[in-house]
Amino acid sequence: MPKPPADLTSLICDIALYNSENAYEKLFKNMFPALYRFCHCLLKSREMAEEVANDVMITLWKNRAKLPEVQNIKVYAFVIAKNLCLNSLNKHSRRELIFLEDIEIQIVLDTLNPEQILINDELKRKLEQATEALPNRCKLVFKLIKEDGLSYKETAEILNISTKTVDAHLVTAVKKLTAILKVEFNLM
Repeated sequence: MPKPPADLTSLICDIALYNSENAYEKLFKNMFPALYRFCHCLLKSREMAEEVANDVMITLWKNRAKLPEVQNIKVYAFVIAKNLCLNSLNKHSRRELIFLEDIEIQIVLDTLNPEQILINDELKRKLEQATEALPNRCKLVFKLIKEDGLSYKETAEILNISTKTVDAHLVTAVKKLTAILKVEFNLM
């Protein structure tokens, strides 16, 4: 399992060993935005996403003594976020149980890196339409890897699927997006 970057490791040690609020604040600034985007993608509510992302960070603080034992803090935090989101959805739903596969996923392309933000408006609009046509699980895998920058292995751990399944979903997403964009822009 990959080790967290050195800066995250030192922050985790400072939090765990010295109860460093300064280190926790840095960890919060590093992890909260991605957790919030992930939660918003699942919950479709800014308020609920912020609440769950905050709850994840509070959980990390409460369990700070055990954090050095965690192999990958990002995966650990995303799994907590996923579980809290599903609990929240189940609590606020009339249905008995909600599964990850049943959640509509939205990709927000404005949160991508600066190079990708410069894509012209027409292409961006077409790409957003194309991503909306993807199956839910493909959209979620695409978002975690392309938007949040997680590895296949991290994505597999978060979604509790194999890395081969992650790869298959990403290949499906890319093929469908490529096909739709080729048709839209007559790139054949």
